[in-house]
Amino acid sequence: MKIIRVLLAAAAFAVAGSAAQAQTMSYAQAGALLARSCGPDINRLCSNVNLGNGALLACMDSKIGQVSAQCQRDYAIAKASIAQRDAAQDSIARICSADTARLCPGMVPQDGNLLSCLLQATRVVSPACNQAITDAGYR
Repeated sequence: MKIIRVLLAAAAFAVAGSAAQAQTMSYAQAGALLARSCGPDINRLCSNVNLGNGALLACMDSKIGQVSAQCQRDYAIAKASIAQRDAAQDSIARICSADTARLCPGMVPQDGNLLSCLLQATRVVSPACNQAITDAGYR
C-alpha cells in the first residue's frame, strides 16, 4: 500500500507542478524521479495528506527542510522542469504566431489541429517555435 501511495504521490507532484535546458522533464519522468528519491520522505511526512488539489505539493513545500538532501535536489529539479513545461505550453500561441499565420491559416490557438499542423511543418517552422513545442513536451 505504501508503494502505491508513493507512486500516486509522485504522479500528483508531477501534475501539480504548476534551469534552462534543451527539453523539459515529462510528468512521468518527474513522478519517477520523486518516487525514487522522495518516497520515504513522503510516507514519513505527508502520509495523511490527500493527493489531489495540490495538497501534497503544499505539504512537501512546507516540510522541504525535513527531507533528505537528495529529495530536496530532485524536488527542485522536477518543480523547475515542470514549471518550464507549463510555461512553454502557455506560450506556444505567442511564440508560434508568425508560423501559424504562414503555415496554418485559419487555425486557432488551443485547437489540436493547429499543433498537428505545426508538428507536420517541423522543417519550416522557426527555431523558436520548434523549441517551444519541444519544451512543451509535444514531441
